[in-house]
Amino acid sequence: MLHATRRLRMTASTDRIEKSVLLRAPRERVWQAISDSTQFGSWFGVEFDEPFVAGKGIVGKMVPTSVDAEVAKRQEPYKGHRFEFAVYRVEPMRLFSFRWHPFAMDSNVDYSKEPSTLVEFVLEEVHGGTKLTVTESGFDQIPIERRAKAFAANEGGWAAQIKLIEKYLAMPAKG
Repeated sequence: MLHATRRLRMTASTDRIEKSVLLRAPRERVWQAISDSTQFGSWFGVEFDEPFVAGKGIVGKMVPTSVDAEVAKRQEPYKGHRFEFAVYRVEPMRLFSFRWHPFAMDSNVDYSKEPSTLVEFVLEEVHGGTKLTVTESGFDQIPIERRAKAFAANEGGWAAQIKLIEKYLAMPAKG
């Protein structure tokens, strides 16, 4: 059984969220979990029909996560909701990043005119496993009327996603 040691760093910044975790899994396995669109979608709760490609946008639909029944139940009301981001950088075994519109949950709002935030997954091989740091930055550019709500939602969302990837990696590898 894989174990993880969680260290959630509190930040005073209103512009960025950062979460780090020591995953008791090989770097290659963690890399596949974040950079393969099917694996990413499985733990994150999104179904994609194509692979992640640097410089390209990707659209999926929200589905309940496959790794935690309680979280899946909370995700159920969003099932089928459009989910999109633009893959920004892919540096194998080290960095996967994308840009998106944070907390873009109202289907009646066109978020495309707003600035996006940058989400980065950075891997570092450390004693005992792989350190994963997830950082989302750029909140200070989000329209003021949405900024605090988007920041709060994503602060909690990334804490939950860190737990989901831990659970995913504790499961037997597929394929």
